[in-house]
Amino acid sequence: MINPRTLAAGTLLAALTVVLALTIRKDGYIDDPAGLSWWYAACWVLFAAAVFAVRRTPVRHAVILVVAGGIAVTATGLLAPPRTSTDSYRYAWDGRVQAAGISPYDHAPADPALTGLRDVWLFPTGTACALPERVRISGPAGEIHCTRLNRPQVHTIYPPVAEGYFLLVHALSPDGVRHKALQTGGALLALGTTAALLLVLRRRGDPRHAAYWAWCPIVPIEAVNNAHADVLGVLLTVVALGVVVRRRILGGALLGAAIVTKLLPAVVLPGALSGVRRVRDAVAVLLPAAAVVVLSYLPYVLVSDGSVFGFLGGYVEEEGYDDPSARNRYALLRLVLPDDWAPAAVIVVMLVVVVQVLRRGDPERPWSGALLVTGTAFLLLTPGYSWYALLLVALVALDGRWEWLGVAVAGAAKYVTVHMDAEPEAVGTTAYAVAAGAVLAGCVLRRRYGRQAGTRAAQAVRS
Repeated sequence: MINPRTLAAGTLLAALTVVLALTIRKDGYIDDPAGLSWWYAACWVLFAAAVFAVRRTPVRHAVILVVAGGIAVTATGLLAPPRTSTDSYRYAWDGRVQAAGISPYDHAPADPALTGLRDVWLFPTGTACALPERVRISGPAGEIHCTRLNRPQVHTIYPPVAEGYFLLVHALSPDGVRHKALQTGGALLALGTTAALLLVLRRRGDPRHAAYWAWCPIVPIEAVNNAHADVLGVLLTVVALGVVVRRRILGGALLGAAIVTKLLPAVVLPGALSGVRRVRDAVAVLLPAAAVVVLSYLPYVLVSDGSVFGFLGGYVEEEGYDDPSARNRYALLRLVLPDDWAPAAVIVVMLVVVVQVLRRGDPERPWSGALLVTGTAFLLLTPGYSWYALLLVALVALDGRWEWLGVAVAGAAKYVTVHMDAEPEAVGTTAYAVAAGAVLAGCVLRRRYGRQAGTRAAQAVRS
């Protein structure tokens, strides 16, 4: 007889899979963002119900559900072309450029020098250029063409491990596979992350928590359908945090590889150094990480005529990190502080959190400190790109503090509503404020119940 709790979790998981499939097949990011938002909301509600149910199931049943459900949920991302992001088209282009023996850092996609590499998929012509997401560029002999790539006038921004991944996918892909190649790669990396989480949690945690990643709507939407390379950085980070407790050099090297995949994983370094008391232990992590970063960039430095940092500086300026009023940056801080104070406040708060993690963090659970630093950075910076939260979701799965998932919801809400007629900035700020409230409430409740459990244990010992 099937366990009732297992049956309930399985039923909710099946419903989540169906709704995710319908959501990914809906093409409403630009023309119907309000309708798409409701589909997103339904996915997150069903996800919350499913993970709540699986926490009450026997561990053996839960692991089976996590794996089977993770495969089903991940597969929904393959049901349509990329719906809400065009980044994977740039990935495909960078892979093609490298396969032609050209450094991806030397030319922007619109550069006439690369005209011979263009095809009708990435560089359509005619009526296909009328679509709103197409970007016009100059074609041969002054003709007007267009491209699926965003920012075709600027050089690539992606670090060398990501570029190596793009080249590998290009080399392994059959002709004509188009967007499916990178989506398939994203699906395999997402499932690999689920497997890594289960291995780590089997030894130091609750394997049921892997469902926080395996079933999360952000995974099929951003890691698979939109094929964001962040998922490779997430996999490397999870493995790194799993091994750094016992093998600092290997863990540091893997963290270095994660950093030169998407830069964002650098925020987990304080977690990897949680509770370190000896300088040599810190060096054993930081030195291999730095070595991998340098050695990864070196081949591209040697073969590139231009800067290997590409559009990074322009991206920082474009995203408003130096201008608090741009793109609703530092939204929560600006509710209580003057705009000009926000960047300094971010630095101060982050320094306090990092020092706290370094001094008081649990060296046996480096992901706990990593989650605190990463989640705090998200709440302070209020990013508008939902795929950034892939890293946060994986850290939640490792640590089990599910209240931080609200930060991922906030990022998705801010991103999917950007084309709404209503004030998208208000939506994003409200969502992040609710997420911050949930994190604070979770912290208070965990401390209260933790003290009560400790008191009951002490009384039991005395009696």
